[in-house]
Amino acid sequence: MPSGVFDSTLLKHIWGTDELRAIFNDENRVQKWYDYEAALALAQAELGIVPHAAANEITAKAKVGNVDLETIAEGVRVTKHPLVPALRALQAVCAGDHGEYIHFGPTTQDVLDTGMMLQIKEAHAVFLRDLRAIGRELYRLAETHKNTPMAGRSHGVQALPITFGHKAAVWLAEMGRHHERLTQLETRMFVGSLVGAVGTKASFGEQAFELDKRVMARLGLGVADINWQPARDRFAEYVGVLGLIGGSLGKIAHEIIMLAHTEIDELAEPFNEGKVGSSTMPHKRNPVVAEGVLAVSRALRYTVALMHEAMLLEHERDASVWRVEWKAIPEACLMTGAILAQMKSILAGLKVNVTRMRKNLDMLGGLLLSERVMFALADKLGKQSAHEVVYHAAMRSVEQGVTFEAALMEKPEVKQALGTDALKALFDPTTYVGLAPEIVDRVLAEARASGWLDAK
Repeated sequence: MPSGVFDSTLLKHIWGTDELRAIFNDENRVQKWYDYEAALALAQAELGIVPHAAANEITAKAKVGNVDLETIAEGVRVTKHPLVPALRALQAVCAGDHGEYIHFGPTTQDVLDTGMMLQIKEAHAVFLRDLRAIGRELYRLAETHKNTPMAGRSHGVQALPITFGHKAAVWLAEMGRHHERLTQLETRMFVGSLVGAVGTKASFGEQAFELDKRVMARLGLGVADINWQPARDRFAEYVGVLGLIGGSLGKIAHEIIMLAHTEIDELAEPFNEGKVGSSTMPHKRNPVVAEGVLAVSRALRYTVALMHEAMLLEHERDASVWRVEWKAIPEACLMTGAILAQMKSILAGLKVNVTRMRKNLDMLGGLLLSERVMFALADKLGKQSAHEVVYHAAMRSVEQGVTFEAALMEKPEVKQALGTDALKALFDPTTYVGLAPEIVDRVLAEARASGWLDAK
């Protein structure tokens, strides 16, 4: 019976996806080890290091379905070793003495690190796919709402008008940078390990470099420049980028939650028939999916910190680091997969309340346009003097309940500089969104030109 959130029957949909669980389950983990051993045996046979018959037999039998995972697990408990029982299980199903040539030269960490790298590479394709899907939804929202006015907020309160398309374009550009980060690290990240006990390749002889090249070519990985068993920056960097993605999507989820507040009511996550907001308040439509994204993104952030702990190791190898990574990397990938999947769903069905956005622009009775008024006066009074005049009028409006327009017209310099009609024209928030639509167009054009939304 599962006890943790990642495999809990009740909760696992919040913390991971079936697709990511299949990548990081025990079956695929062991299969990746066997893929390594098969690639090694075949490459060694090509170079005359092991018999071809042995390499062929190892490759034919190197399937997780040929072994019993429970038996391997029991062996791990007895031997206290993470790999040897899996090697023994493979040897046991190989005919004759062909199994003697399994694991001919590498050390355990060669296999485990490369196996983990292969799992991450599978997950990487999922992340890029879902990130592009999110980007396409954000592109749609930015394009559709590039002229939809809404209140921009700073320090939690209304500041100036923006457009919702501009907000969505900010998110789109952010996702584009994350896609770029993921693709740029591929060459640096996706390499294997074939260095032996302390990184010197001593057990592989003079053909070590050629062997390394052939093994990694079979596995679809690059060749590392030097032993990385004591240098865990690749894994730490990758999880760090996942943390950035989770942070950005958690931020977006949090903003959707904020803008779904009843008093604001500008956005809402999708609602489906049967979705229940409360066990005692039947009217509730809570942003529970976005809340789940935010919760998981917080946990992911601390997994990034855990990976930084794993960078601190001793000498040429430190098994305590492995054990940290065995927890941190799969969990980071599961959480990232969940965040991406949930945000893809939220954004695809996001409810945008254009009417309420427009209504909220008038909530401050014109104070939202104080900057516009100030700059209109600046031509006549000077910027600093105009700021003082508008500031005092705004404070009178806020504290004494006088309309902002009336407070301004009490000022003789305002009357003289602008007049009633000109001042009224300044209070239309829909005409003071700056270059928001043009900025959105630039972001959309850049997204199209880069091709990241359509990349395969």
